[in-house]
Amino acid sequence: MNDACAPCLRRSMLIAHLGPRIAALFDRPSRARAREVLALPEPDLIAAVAGSHEDRARSFVEGFDRGLVDADLERLGLSAVCLHSDGYPARLVGLSDAPAVLYLAGDPDVLDATGSVPMACLVGTRRPSGYALEVAHELGRGLASAGVTVVSGLALGVDAAAHRGTLARRGLTVAVLACGVDRPYPRTNGVLYERVLERGVAVSEMPPGHPAFRWSFPARNRIMAGLSAMTVVVEAGDPSGTLITAAFALDLGRELGAVPGWVTSRMAAGSNRLLREGASVVRGVEDILDGLYGVGNGAFSRGAPDPPQLEPTLRRVLDGVEAGEGAEAIRRSAGVSAAGARAALGRLELLGLVSRDGFGSYQRAFGG
Repeated sequence: MNDACAPCLRRSMLIAHLGPRIAALFDRPSRARAREVLALPEPDLIAAVAGSHEDRARSFVEGFDRGLVDADLERLGLSAVCLHSDGYPARLVGLSDAPAVLYLAGDPDVLDATGSVPMACLVGTRRPSGYALEVAHELGRGLASAGVTVVSGLALGVDAAAHRGTLARRGLTVAVLACGVDRPYPRTNGVLYERVLERGVAVSEMPPGHPAFRWSFPARNRIMAGLSAMTVVVEAGDPSGTLITAAFALDLGRELGAVPGWVTSRMAAGSNRLLREGASVVRGVEDILDGLYGVGNGAFSRGAPDPPQLEPTLRRVLDGVEAGEGAEAIRRSAGVSAAGARAALGRLELLGLVSRDGFGSYQRAFGG
C-alpha cells in the first residue's frame, strides 16, 4: 500500500539517486552536514550535490513516474507513507529535515502515527562487552513487558540484542535501516530481520533496492531518536556513531539516558561521558519508565534484587563476583574448595544472579 504523494516520492527518489554524490561530499559521517543537505529544497539539493551531473539529476526529476514506484512496492509487499499521510509518525513531523517518505516492511501500525504509544530507543556499539549484550537484551525484555515499543537499528551488537530481548517477550519493535527495507542490513542479521517483521516493522527513508551509504547511517539515527520519547545508550566508545543518535535526542528535546560502564573500558568511554554531561543513569527498566512517564508513574513492578535469604556461602561467593574477583580469589574469600566454589556459582547462575561471559568468567547478572 502506497499512501505517499507524488511530490514526496519524487524527492525521496531524488535523494536516493544522488546518494553516491552525497557520499562523495563527506569524508566521514556527520550529523550536522547530513541534516543540512537533507533539509534542502529540491533545486538547492541538486545545485549543492549534483555537480557536473546536474542536468542528469534534473532529467531524473522530470522523468519521475509514480506508477513505477507503486508497482515496485506492490511487487515487494512494502508500503510507504509521506509527510502528508495520516499514517506518518507524528513524532517526526517537527523535524527540520523530516524524511519526505518512510518505506515500511512489516506492520505499519507499529509506527503509531498518533504518538500515543511510548517508544524507547536502545542503541550501542557493534562490538559490545558481554555485559552490554546482557543489559541490552534484558532492557528489551523489560520494556516489552511494560508495553513500550523498542526502537533500534538492527546493527550487530547492542542493537540486535535489544531487538532479540524485545521479541523474547513478544513485544513490538521498530528497526530503522540505512538501506532499503527490502533487504536486511547487515545480511548476517537476516533471521532477526524476519523475526522483526513478524512482531514489528522495518523503516527506512531509502527506497527499496538502494544500498546504505556512510551518510545514511547518521541520517537514519535522526529517525531513531525522533520516533522515541527516550534514547538509551547501552555502551558506546568515544567517538562513536551511537553518540550521533544521542545528540539527535538532545537536539529534539527528548530524554537521554545511558547505562554506566567500566571506567577503564574504551568501549564505554562514550556512554560514561554522556553520564558525566547529564544523561540520566539507567540501572534497569524502571529508570527508563521513570524517564518516559515521570518518576513513580510507570506501570511496572520492580522485582526484588535478591532472594530474601541466601545461604552464607552463596552470599560470600556472590559478594566475590560483585567485587570482580577471579575464581581463585572467590574460593579463598568464601572459604570453600574449588569444587564448592563451582557448585555455588552454578546455583547462583540457576537463580539468575550471575552469568558467564564468553571467557568463562562470572559477573553479576543484570536485573538479577
